[in-house]
Amino acid sequence: MNPRRGGSGRRGAAVRVRTAKGRPVSSTLWLRRQLNDPYVAEAKRQGYRSRAAFKLIELDERFDLLKSGASVLDLGAAPGGWTQVAVERVGPKGKVLGVDILPMDAVPGAEVMQLDFMADEAPARIEAALGGPVDIVLSDMAAPTTGHKATDHLRIVAMAETAADFAMKVLKPGGAFLCKVFQGGTEGELLTQLKQRFAKVVHAKPKASRAESAELYVVATGYKG
Repeated sequence: MNPRRGGSGRRGAAVRVRTAKGRPVSSTLWLRRQLNDPYVAEAKRQGYRSRAAFKLIELDERFDLLKSGASVLDLGAAPGGWTQVAVERVGPKGKVLGVDILPMDAVPGAEVMQLDFMADEAPARIEAALGGPVDIVLSDMAAPTTGHKATDHLRIVAMAETAADFAMKVLKPGGAFLCKVFQGGTEGELLTQLKQRFAKVVHAKPKASRAESAELYVVATGYKG
């Protein structure tokens, strides 16, 4: 799939957006980017809820993560793009649980929970909903930014570490963990821990990630148990 080309093989003309009265310049720039983003258009065409679906599709095709019949936990699932892809790829014999602090419409073939993953009661509730070990834990979670780089970095690392810790409690041997981080977000203790517990740990930046974004994904496969 090449979302940069339409059916005619030519990229359409860029959509211009004027700054409306009362609309901040930042909002106009965001709207312009959305309207001219080929992944946004392709997500709409294919019925995916977000352009992020293509990030998971690319990572799955590269690392063979979502196998038929697999059980999947999707953290930070809203609005549901990754959950949709997971359901498609594991098929009717698989199981998908999507969890997010935000409300999310039902996804056919998946179970959805509105829950703050960082809350004290979250692990027990999620484990109960899973009903047993899973084959892969996905995390596209991102902490709300404050604008203070050092603080935001610490919050991102803390969220990734919490997701990794939980993954290592619920994964089956041989399972996988895919987590969004940011440049420098899997340094030190987290990366060391992942390398000790998984056979292979790599970083990847899918093409669907915007070039200006600092986001990366850590892909850990072959959980040792």
